[in-house]
Amino acid sequence: MAFRRRRSEEVRVDITPMVDVVFLLLIFFMISTTFVETPGIDIKLPESGAQAIEREPEELKIYLSREGDIFVGEEKTTLDALRERLTGYGPRAAQTTFLLLADREARHGRVVELMDAARAAGFSRLAIATEEERPR
Repeated sequence: MAFRRRRSEEVRVDITPMVDVVFLLLIFFMISTTFVETPGIDIKLPESGAQAIEREPEELKIYLSREGDIFVGEEKTTLDALRERLTGYGPRAAQTTFLLLADREARHGRVVELMDAARAAGFSRLAIATEEERPR
């Protein structure tokens, strides 16, 4: 008696659904991820119980470190260079919010110097960033 051998079919795994799921996860995490505001600068904002204000569409963020260093974005600058940069805003300064993110350990005098420089350059919307007060 002769038995016929069945042809063995190659087993193939269809990975198309897995690729779809991976792309959907990638898109989900890209959309839902929040990015760090100050990636290279270590600033601990002071806490405040004041109500949060809405963010303005056009704002200039200035960072003041604990040591008194001034940053525009991640670029370190001096007070004189910052004054020149602020003066360059011209008439746009009145509509732009000057947002100062100063470390809680920064000297008060340095904070006042930066706010005065902004006011002298024509900025009328001045704000100091704080963190929400934590319950104790």
